[in-house]
Amino acid sequence: MSILNIHGYKGTPHNAAYSAISGFGESIISPEIDYDIEHPDVILNRLLEICKTNNIDMIVGTSLGGFFASIIAGKLQKPLLLVNPCLQPQNVIPALGYEGDINWFVKMSAELDKIDIERVRCIIGGRDEIIGDHAFTKKLIGNDRIIIIPEGMHSGATLDLEKHFPHMAASVK
Repeated sequence: MSILNIHGYKGTPHNAAYSAISGFGESIISPEIDYDIEHPDVILNRLLEICKTNNIDMIVGTSLGGFFASIIAGKLQKPLLLVNPCLQPQNVIPALGYEGDINWFVKMSAELDKIDIERVRCIIGGRDEIIGDHAFTKKLIGNDRIIIIPEGMHSGATLDLEKHFPHMAASVK
């Protein structure tokens, strides 16, 4: 199975999700993204090209990477694993220091409707200090597709991804 792993804002390619999927992904592509320098359109097009060129089977997205992962999964109808996804980045990333154009995120939010919800699984921290209660994620995806780690924070390292990812991945194929 080939997997595209998309890290979050100010994150790294070898994040907690990368470590968790390395146990079941035969080929993992985890590009480095500088969200402050690259325009969101450029990021999206680069990630779509990676999917097409590498015949990606599944997409994993963490935080802001979850927004891009969701759009791509909707466009390409791929299974999707999300970790504390930031599905309304226009409301979150400016407080984290993002100075880019948030209007792009507002416009692209309409693309979230294209996600095949049956092929999405999500894990969130019950104490996520960045996103909060994930009300939008819960409404969009549905609670039956979400695992909540009550003491988990925003960092994937607090969510025991190695325990949950294998069965989550198996349930979205």
